[in-house]
Formats: sequence, C-alpha cells, structure tokens
Amino acid sequence: MSKNFPLPLVSKLTILMLFWILLFYFLELFRNVLYPLCIAILFAFLLYPVARFFEKKLFFPRILSNIISIIFGIAVVYGAVFFIYKQLGVFINDLPAMERQAINNLVTLVTSVETLLDLNIENKEVFLIENIKELTRNLGQNISIFLSATTNTIFSIFILPVYIFFFLYYRNKFRDFILKLIPEKNQTIAHKTLNEVSVVTKKYMSGVFFVVFILCFVNSIGLMIVGVEHAVLLGVIAAIINFIPYFGTIIGYLFPFIFALLTGDSPNLALGVIVLFIIVQFTENNILTPNIVGGSVRINPFVIILSVLLGGYVWGIPGMFISVPLVAMIKILCDNVESLKPWSFLLGDEGTEEHALTIGKFRKFFHFNKKTMPPSK
Repeated sequence: MSKNFPLPLVSKLTILMLFWILLFYFLELFRNVLYPLCIAILFAFLLYPVARFFEKKLFFPRILSNIISIIFGIAVVYGAVFFIYKQLGVFINDLPAMERQAINNLVTLVTSVETLLDLNIENKEVFLIENIKELTRNLGQNISIFLSATTNTIFSIFILPVYIFFFLYYRNKFRDFILKLIPEKNQTIAHKTLNEVSVVTKKYMSGVFFVVFILCFVNSIGLMIVGVEHAVLLGVIAAIINFIPYFGTIIGYLFPFIFALLTGDSPNLALGVIVLFIIVQFTENNILTPNIVGGSVRINPFVIILSVLLGGYVWGIPGMFISVPLVAMIKILCDNVESLKPWSFLLGDEGTEEHALTIGKFRKFFHFNKKTMPPSK
C-alpha cells in the first residue's frame, strides 16, 4: 500500500520556480505564434456584437456575418495604420528644418546654463551641431526602417483576420469544448464563468477603443491649440499608445513634449504641452475611462502595473496590451472557484475601501476641522 508523503517547502518552491521558468521559455519561444492568437481572441470579442447583429437581427449566414464584421475591423485598423504611415512621410520631409531649430534651441539652452552657473564650455556649437545632425540622420533612418518593418509586419500577420474569422465561426464549438472538460457538478459555475469572461472582455475592448478614438481628436485639437507642428500625427500616436494602461498617456505625451522642447520657438510651447497633458490625463482617468470602460476590470492598480511590465518584458508592446484583459479573465476564474478566491481578493480592488479617498471623506474631514477650530475673538 503506497503512501503519499507531503513535499518539503523547498521542493514545492523549486517546482513552482521551474514551472514559471518553463512557462516564460515557452511564451518566448512561440511568441510569434501566441501573441497574434491572443490578439485575435480579443478582436473576436470586440467584433462579436457586430457579427451577432448581422446574424441574429438581419438573419445573415454566420460566414457572411463574420466576413462583414472583419472587413469593418480591417478598414478601421489598417486605415489608421495607413494614415500614420503617410503622416510619418511628411514628418521625415520636415526633418532638416526641425534640425536647424533644435540646434538653435539647444545652443540657447546651453548658453543660459553657462550664464547661470558661470561656466565656459568650449566649442559647444560645433559639438551640438555634430550630435544633432547625427541624431536627425539616425532618426530618419529609424523611421524609414520602422515604416518598412511595419509594412512587412502587416503582411506577416495578415493571417490575423483568418484567426478572428475562425474564433467567431467556431465560438460555440470552443465554448462546448471547454464545458466538456468540466465535470457535471461544476457545469453551473463553468457557464457563469464563461459568460462573465465574455461580458467583461467585450466591454473592456469596446470601451478602450472608444476612449482611444476620442483621445485622437482631443489630443490633436489640444496640440493644435497649443501650437505644436504635426499636431495630428503626434496626437494620434499619443492616443494609440493609450492602449497601454497607466503608462500609455505618459509615454504618448513624451513625444510631443520633446518635439516642442527641441523645435519650438519658445519654451512656452513645451509648457503648453505639459498643461495639456495634465488636462487630458485628468479627463481620461476621471471622466472617459470610468464612464465608458466602467468597472468591467476590477483589478487593483498595483497588479495592473505589474502585469503591464511583465507583459512588455515577455512580448513587448503586444504583451502590454494583452496583459490587462488576460489578468481580468484570470480574476473572473478565481472569483468562481472556491479554492482560488484568495487570489481573486489579492488581484481585485476590494479590501482597501476604508482607505480610499472619496468626496464623502473630504466633506467629513473639513466638517470635523471646522468643529475643532477655536472660535475667532
């Protein structure tokens, strides 16, 4: 008669570490296959309401409904890529003029620092001109490589619409397959989990795309008002980078800030970009995202930041985009499995309500201070 002996803690930790190492190696080895599949799943959730509308409301065949919804998605995504491609071409043509302005601005800045600190930097003009010319040359080459690489990437992942089509076409089959893996006694929980994953992912994807669409106009108009050249290109790029949670707005606005600082006629232009960033960040965090995306992804900010960093480390920018909805799916699974509920608590935003800053707490705080203040004589 065999007996099961519990493993020592060191052995358990070793097995756990080995699992994560093998998982990382697997994700890294098959990244070019896996991340397009993950992106296709998210886009399938995004296009599912469109395909369902044609199929259920207009009684189109499923194949035709899927094709129409995918064509609509391709038109939007590839249209945006083509627009950025053309705008970057115009940007490259303006590089010589921007180079001259950047040199003048840097010379003025270095001269101001010399006067402030009572320094004397020899041959600063020659040094700055040589480095700016080298930087501009490399920037132009890198943008050209990026444009050609982007075009090649579009053709290399042209299989993505095919993935989306099959995920939409076989959606019932995939669902039934998952349910067949679950024991009969857990079927109710499995149905509930799958429904919640579907609802949350659709709401998150549609909400994020709508927020980015609005930010394209807000950023572009704001940069035009500030007076930044190539405002539309920089505004659209800043909005698209906002697909990355928390870091997106900061990274996106670094480009117009550096551009305004180097090529603007006055430092006030860069200051205007900073003011615009503060306004857009406040609007996006407190108005757009809460009302459009809502509380569909109830994950605490610390976990979101970690997941975005890890996703970027493993799969780069696609990983940063995929990580948040993936963690949201994991949390829903933990919500519905009794043994995993502690992990759901760790991932979620509950448990710190008493420390959250609310309007009611501010009112109570100031009301309390009024009562404790000594009467004026």
